[in-house]
Amino acid sequence: MHTFSTLPVELLYRIMDHQNDRTLFCSMQNICRRLNQILSTYQRYQTLTTLDLSWNWIGAKRAQHVANALRTNTTLTALKLNQNEIGAEGSRHIANALRTNTTLTTLKLSSNQIGDEGAQHIAAVLRTNTTLTTLNLEGNRIRAEGAQHIADALRTNTTLITLNLSWNQIGGEGAQHIANALRTNTTLTTLDLSWNEIGAERVQQIADALRTNTALTTLHLSSNQIGAEGAQHIAAVLRTNTALTTLHLSSNQIGDEGAQHIADALRTNTTLTTLNLWRNEIGAEGAQHIAAVLRTNTALTTLHLSSNQIDAEGAQHIADALRTNTTLITLELWHNKIGDEGAEHIADALRRNISAKMV
Repeated sequence: MHTFSTLPVELLYRIMDHQNDRTLFCSMQNICRRLNQILSTYQRYQTLTTLDLSWNWIGAKRAQHVANALRTNTTLTALKLNQNEIGAEGSRHIANALRTNTTLTTLKLSSNQIGDEGAQHIAAVLRTNTTLTTLNLEGNRIRAEGAQHIADALRTNTTLITLNLSWNQIGGEGAQHIANALRTNTTLTTLDLSWNEIGAERVQQIADALRTNTALTTLHLSSNQIGAEGAQHIAAVLRTNTALTTLHLSSNQIGDEGAQHIADALRTNTTLTTLNLWRNEIGAEGAQHIAAVLRTNTALTTLHLSSNQIDAEGAQHIADALRTNTTLITLELWHNKIGDEGAEHIADALRRNISAKMV
């Protein structure tokens, strides 16, 4: 009777041909030394660089199987385990595997209920791992304590480029921890802190950190209840920051006053190319402030103003600016109150504008 230890290689290859990527990666490794050797020469396994196991409800126990395979695998560069209920225990298994794995660059663990304890496990390995560049911890019930663990790791980590902590509960205290880390971190370029109840007072800490941080180019702060006051803090740093190119401030109730603060900052800022002010209660007055700066700003290429309260008057201000602006390529104005009259203003401006591509 044949076993994996005695079956001909050609027959084992044929068996592998009928297995999916999940089985190849998780279930066929570490059965015996011979099978490991044969698996390492199997073409599909050699070329398996991305594995998506999201929405499989694998839990902590099966996450351990994935982690065991990750320890010895040398081909995988991206692993997606979103929505799997692996919890803190499962994140510990994955983190332990990353202590020896030297090829994985992207890890997505969103919506896994890992909490502060799980964040601590991930943070611990970030201190020594030198290959991971993208980490998604979105929607994991991480609070201020977990944010502190991540922030502490960012002080010494020199490889992570993209970090997503959106849809957690880090609050103002957690945001301050992240801000403190940004003062010394020189590698993170993209940070998503959306939906974290940060508030105006603590968003000032983030803004202050950007006065010295020269690495961060993309910042997501949507849905953080920063209001006009928070927009003022962000605007203050935009006047001097020369690294940030993309800023998302949607759903923050900044209103016309907040829009004015941001617009004033864009008079001197020469690096921001993408600005998202979607759903911010901006009306005609706020649109007028933004339109005024569009006449002189030569950096902004993408502007999102959808789901605001811009009426025909506000649309006319925007349209007038578009007649002379030569750099804006994408403008979103859907779900406003511009009506037929406002649409006519925009349409007339587009006939003369040679740069705008989409409204």
